[in-house]
Amino acid sequence: MNTNKEIEINKQLTHRTIVYYLPESIKQENKMELLKEEPLSINVQGSTYSVVMRTPGEEREHAAGFCLAEGIVDNLEDIVDIALCDGDDSNVAAVMLSKERACKVSHLLEKKGYISQTSCGICGRELIDDLTAILKPVQNSITISLEQVMESVNKMNDIQHLRKRCYSSHAAMIIDGNYNILSISEDAGRHNALDKAIGKLFLEKRLNYAGIAIISSRASYEMIQKCARAGIEIVISISRPTALACELGESLGMTLASVRDKGLFVFTHGDRIIL
Repeated sequence: MNTNKEIEINKQLTHRTIVYYLPESIKQENKMELLKEEPLSINVQGSTYSVVMRTPGEEREHAAGFCLAEGIVDNLEDIVDIALCDGDDSNVAAVMLSKERACKVSHLLEKKGYISQTSCGICGRELIDDLTAILKPVQNSITISLEQVMESVNKMNDIQHLRKRCYSSHAAMIIDGNYNILSISEDAGRHNALDKAIGKLFLEKRLNYAGIAIISSRASYEMIQKCARAGIEIVISISRPTALACELGESLGMTLASVRDKGLFVFTHGDRIIL
């Protein structure tokens, strides 16, 4: 009998018959599992704020993490409800804010997705200034050794269930200052995986324990923005960060590092990394 986790994973995958070409003119017909990708409309106060492409699942968590990253909410109390318009398989997440919060962020809601540039990157100094205005420096309370970094990366690799099945998902894992796993999410999009992992903790009122993020992708500017909004001090990526991401991480006191073979490149605030 399938476990609940297996059922959830199967809903995120689809099957396709493909032809596998081999040397010496050999062809084989195989069935392959592919990761699903569908649109999610994130509505705030009755209007569509943004539409993102993502892997189905964890829609409430995704919407919560997205709204936190965008500066639409600061605290869980800012959210009255997150409703899925068509049940658990919905492609629409409707976020209702408290009256006070809706009034406070009315200028953001009027932009409707202007701040979210998750698919095409950050363009323009004005946009960067808008994003930076909702960020504040993180604490400096956590250290991690090279060995602990590698152990954490290996743990994430071991529990990437979708990746083991289809080899096309990104993952984001959040751990605390004692290196315990708090949440992990997978998605076709790296931004979505991080939003979901952060959103889980935000909805569970455990975000204050988040200290370190391990991400399977590069650390772009918007990935650092999301981690900063969550108060995360250390971001470990598989690919190296962009120059703009380093600029932001440096200004916010965040440690940015990337894993390479058996070593670790440290780009900003290396005092948290212990040899």
